[in-house]
Amino acid sequence: MADYLDFTGPAELRTRGTVLVAPGRGESQASYVRLGRRLAADSYRVRVVPAPIVDDADVAGSLDRFASVLADAVKGTGDDAAEGTGADSPVRPLVLVGADTGAAVVAALVTRATPEAVWWPAAVVLAGLPGQAAHRPGDWADELDTRTHCAVHRGVLSDDPSVHPGTLAEPVPAPLLDAAYAGRAGVAHLLLVGEADPYADRDRLTRLARALPLARLSVIRGAHHDVLNDLQHRSVAAEIVGFLERLRLGAPLAPIVALQHTAW
Repeated sequence: MADYLDFTGPAELRTRGTVLVAPGRGESQASYVRLGRRLAADSYRVRVVPAPIVDDADVAGSLDRFASVLADAVKGTGDDAAEGTGADSPVRPLVLVGADTGAAVVAALVTRATPEAVWWPAAVVLAGLPGQAAHRPGDWADELDTRTHCAVHRGVLSDDPSVHPGTLAEPVPAPLLDAAYAGRAGVAHLLLVGEADPYADRDRLTRLARALPLARLSVIRGAHHDVLNDLQHRSVAAEIVGFLERLRLGAPLAPIVALQHTAW
């Protein structure tokens, strides 16, 4: 079994759902400790899997291999206290969260797999889905600036020997991006993009959101590429928790909190 980073909710509360997180280029699982703890505090079981490895010459095979990773990752995430679950059956709803190439792989997978897959999600969260045009950062300081302006997360990235500087300069395989942006899967999609993300293609993201049967595109003001770990990470986590809570209520999806009047 692969090594996972696991986060569980308060022992006295029932698990409300399961979240699998797929990191992106250059990142390690440790990049998502803060997010994992925050979602777990709201009683969601969170498991961070290794970042997907994408072979430029075999994108289809890479997707199949990562599907196997997800199939293994759902094992052992169950909660015997939750109704209808056991140790090897994840507490539903099951949601996949992907960042950067992790987002591209998740988006592509739900277009080609079937709902019978053991890892099939109720929804996906695509954070910092990259575009075709590659931004070319200079040194590590420049790459950090394109990733995040959060001092804490900059320290996490800089101090982690598993993080690989320079990987954001590597282009994402076109067949992977084409599959990700061609997605029409019926599962709910939450797309998160930083307003200042130099790797994003906002026009293409907007077209994807409009083409998907059930999608919400949220632009995070002032945020950069690592939208889950930028200065606005608390607000982004709240957006995800709100999405998870709405999924638990079933269809049709609609905001739980409806504004009747606001002056801001």
